Parts: sequence; C-alpha cells; structure tokens
Amino acid sequence: MHHQWLLLAACFWVIFMFMVASKFITLTFKDPDAYSAKQEFLFLTAVPDAGKLPGEKHFPEELKPTGKVLSDSRLIQPLVYMERLELIRNVCRDEALKNLSHTAVSKFVLDRIFVCDKHKILFCQTPKVGNTQWKKVLIVLNGAFPSIEEIPENVVHDHEKNGLPRLSSFSDAEIQKRLKTYFKFFIVRDPFERLISAFKDKFVHNPRFEPWYRHEIAPGIIRKYRRNRTETRGIQFEDFVRYLGDPNHRWLDLQFGDHIIHWVTYVELCAPCEIKYSVIGHHETLEDDAPYILKEAGIDHLVSYPTIPPGITMYNKTKVERYFLGISKRDIRRLYARFEGDFKLFGYQKPDFLLN
Repeated sequence: MHHQWLLLAACFWVIFMFMVASKFITLTFKDPDAYSAKQEFLFLTAVPDAGKLPGEKHFPEELKPTGKVLSDSRLIQPLVYMERLELIRNVCRDEALKNLSHTAVSKFVLDRIFVCDKHKILFCQTPKVGNTQWKKVLIVLNGAFPSIEEIPENVVHDHEKNGLPRLSSFSDAEIQKRLKTYFKFFIVRDPFERLISAFKDKFVHNPRFEPWYRHEIAPGIIRKYRRNRTETRGIQFEDFVRYLGDPNHRWLDLQFGDHIIHWVTYVELCAPCEIKYSVIGHHETLEDDAPYILKEAGIDHLVSYPTIPPGITMYNKTKVERYFLGISKRDIRRLYARFEGDFKLFGYQKPDFLLN
C-alpha cells in the first residue's frame, strides 16, 4: 500500500512538472518581445536551406538586425539582408575585383546621399530603381509635406523645394558623424535591366521633358560610337552599349556632367565598399524589402511605401534579350566587364545567355 501511494505521488509530480514546462514554453514563443537580437539571430540561422551563401558564415555585431522578430513567412527575412551585406564584404575583400568594387567617397558620391536628420537616415540615390518613391518617403519624414499623396511630381526632383539636403552640404566632421551613426540604405536591380530602363526613360520616352538627353548627350554618343555613319536614326541601344563599355568612356562622362548618374555603376554612385550600409534593398523583391527597410529604420509607424503595381518589379529576361538582340558579343562582354562589380557585389547572376 505504501509503494502504491509513492507511485501515485510520483505520477502527480511528473504531470505537474510537465504542465509547468508547457506553460513556460508557450509563453516564451508567444512573446516576440522576449527575444533579444542575439536570440533572434541564432534562431534564424537554424533554418535549413535558407538561401545561404557558400562557405563558412560569420556575422559581426553590426550586421545583426535591429527590429523585432518577424512572424510566419517573414521569419527568414533578416537572414536574407544579412547575407546581402556579408556578400558585399566578401566581394570588397577580393583583390581581383578591387578596381570594380572600390571608389573614393568623393563629392560625386556625397551628392547622391540624401539626409533625414530628424530620423537619422541616409539614402543613397540609384536612379532607375524606384528612387522617386523613396525620395517621397524622405520628403514626408523631413516635414516638407504631410503625406506622399500631397507631394507635387515637379517638386520631388527639385532639390531647392523638396527639403532633402545632400550629405555633401555638411562639413567633413558632420559628414563622418552621420556616416558612422545613421541608418543607411539604397536599392539595386539587375544592372543590365537598369541600363535598359535608363535608355528608355532618357532617350526614348523622356517623360520629364529633359531635352538635353536627346539634343546634347545622344548626338555626342552617336558621333563617337555609331559604326554606320550613313545611319540617320536617333540614338540606338547599341550606340549606348558601345559608349558604356568603352574603357575610355570617361572623356564623354566629363562632358555630360551629373546626367551620367542614370547609368553609372552602383559602386560609383554609393561606394558600398567604403560606406557600411545598414540594408541593401533589391528592386525585384521590393514588396518585402520596402516594409523591412521602414521597420529597421524605425519609421514604419510614420510612413508607408507607395503601393507597388503587381509584377512591375519582376526581372524581365525576355525584355533584356530583346534589347540586346543584334548587339555584338564583343560589345556586350565589354559592357559586362564594366558592370561586373555590380553583378557580383549584389548577387546578380552573370548573364551568360547574352555573353556566350
């Protein structure tokens, strides 16, 4: 009888401990605020086959996400953004690519970076990658307009009216302070698709009525790079590709001035090997990246990224093939040689279907 009571007491004890443990586990996993950044990082890296880069991984402290744990399908996201930063770090260390991945943090670069002091944000402009919408976000944050919908289109790119100071307008000490302490980001897209977008926007459609692209820049490219001198058509994409792939393109660049921002490399625009960015967004995944950037910057409760039309950010291989059709392999390879740093820094696949 004594043994039966002992056995019964032991059973009740086991059941009681199981209930306590279950309650503890439930509370722990239901409270996302209970996770520290370090715990979040360890949990995320335990997810198998999450698009890891080849080779051993080590994420230093500055690469850890600053936001709270995301739920459900977005749990994997912080790892994706950390891998992008780690890829940049690895490519920047590659001596063979040094000439394609490094640039001085010159006034040209500082002119591309817009400042929001109120929320400690730096945004590097990469034209033809949806930058107009990000500028609208910063304009609202800086207090120039109460909402994105109220910003006139002609004000967005008017730097005397849009209330967006450039980093170059500050003293050297103030520049360094902001570079070290502010949240920094920029957006990229497939380099060749971006060039197609730049060509269409500036030389074909020209929706902002900027006549100098057709009447000054295009004739300069045609004079130097058109092979068939009897051809009288306006600038063709082939002329544009030949200009961009020319190792001596800088002679024309100097004549064109800051207009070249629409087609120079991301390296030349934002100096990703010299400046430690907090997040790199991709145009192709902007539906996920935009909310993540706003959250990491701590402004998701203040402003939303404008609605993205379905499918507009997807990579269009058919369009790329169509534009490069008829252009010599030599010219395409020279173009890739110039933009190889962008392809490798940001994880874009080498376009072998155009090169071979």
